[in-house]
Amino acid sequence: MIERRITVLGSTGSVGTSTLDLMEQAEGAGTGRFQVVALTGGANIARLAEQARRWRPAVAVTADEARLGELTDALAGTGIAVAAGEAAITEAATRPTDLVMAAIVGAAGLKSAWAAAATGATLALANKESLVCCGSGLIQRVEAAGGRLIPVDSEHSAIFQVFPAAAPEQVARLILTASGGPFRQTSREAMAAMTPEQAVAHPNWSMGAKISVDSATMANKGLEMIEAAYLFGMPASKIDVVVHPESIIHSLVEFVDGSTLAQMGPPDMKTPIACALAYPERMAWPAPRLDLAALGRLTFEAPDPVRFPALRLAREALEAGGGAPTVFNAANEIGALAFLDRRLGFLNIATVVAETLNRMTATGAVSQAGDGCEGALALDAEARRVASGIVQTLALAA
Repeated sequence: MIERRITVLGSTGSVGTSTLDLMEQAEGAGTGRFQVVALTGGANIARLAEQARRWRPAVAVTADEARLGELTDALAGTGIAVAAGEAAITEAATRPTDLVMAAIVGAAGLKSAWAAAATGATLALANKESLVCCGSGLIQRVEAAGGRLIPVDSEHSAIFQVFPAAAPEQVARLILTASGGPFRQTSREAMAAMTPEQAVAHPNWSMGAKISVDSATMANKGLEMIEAAYLFGMPASKIDVVVHPESIIHSLVEFVDGSTLAQMGPPDMKTPIACALAYPERMAWPAPRLDLAALGRLTFEAPDPVRFPALRLAREALEAGGGAPTVFNAANEIGALAFLDRRLGFLNIATVVAETLNRMTATGAVSQAGDGCEGALALDAEARRVASGIVQTLALAA
C-alpha cells in the first residue's frame, strides 16, 4: 500500500481536483493511504473548504486575500489553519511532506514550485511555467535538495516512464504526440472567425479554458517541447511532434538501435497523476482500460506549420535559449487570455507571441534572464507588458 504525505498547490483546479479524487479512489480500493499536509486554491472557496473538511490538512490557503474571511468562516471549528496570499502559498509549499503536487496554472505557480523544489520532497510538476521559465535552474534546485522531479503532463509522464535515465546517450529522439485540438482539420481562413467556445471544445481531453486554447493553437505542444528539452537533457533537434488524433499514444522514445517505445492509455489525466503519486510503485485505481480491438486503428500525421505557427515559434525560442522560452510563454498567455476575453482574434494569438519575441530580442532583454526564479519573474512581467501593448494595438486595428 502506498503511504504518502501530500501537499496540493492548486487543489481547486482541474489537476488538483483530479489528484484528490484519485487519492480517494485509491484509498477506496485499498491501494493508497494519504495524509494531506496543505491545500491551496484560488477564488473557489466553497470547493477549497469542502476539500479541507474531507482531507483535514494542517493549513488551507486561498490565493485571493479578499476571500480570507470567507474561508475562515467556512472552516470555523475544524482546527484547520487558514491563510491567504502569495506568501502563504509559498509557505505551504515548504512544509515537510513527501510529495508536492504543483498544479497552480500560469506564472502564478512559479514561486511556490520554486520554493517546493528546495525542500527535498518529490515535486510532481503540472505547472508548465516552472520549467519553461526556470528550466535547468529548477532541476538543479530539486537535485541539490535530494528530491526528485516527476512530470505530470501526460506527454512528459509517458516519456518519463520509458526514458533510460541512467543511459540517455541511448536515446536518438523524443516524439511528443498532439491531438491536433478542435481545429486540426479547420482551414486557416475559418480559424480566423473561431470563438472561445469553439476553441475550448477539446475532442479528447477535459481541461481548463486557457490550456484548451493552447491546444487549439498547438502552443501547448510548443511549451511541451521546451519542457522536454530541460527534463530529459535533449536538444531541440532531437525533439519532434506528431499529430495523433486518438490521444492513445501519449509520447514515444526512439533509441539509437531503431527501437521505439511508447506509453499508451485512454486520455485521462489521472493516469499520469497516479504515476507521480505512487512512483516508483504502481497504484491500482478504477482506471479506464485500453481496448485496442475496439479502437481498430491509430492514426498519425505531421503538424501543419502554416496553420499552427506556435510550434515554429516555440522551437525558435528553445534554440535561441536564454530568456526566449520565458518570453514565449508570457506572450502566449497574454494572447490566449485576450482571445478568451474576446479582445483578440484567434490567429492573432501567434501574432502577439511573434511580435513580443521580435521586440524583446531586438532590445536584448531576452538575453538578460538568469536561471533563478526572481530573474524569470522579472522577464515574465516585462514580456507581459510588451505583449499587452501589442494586444491593445491589434484590438484597436480590428
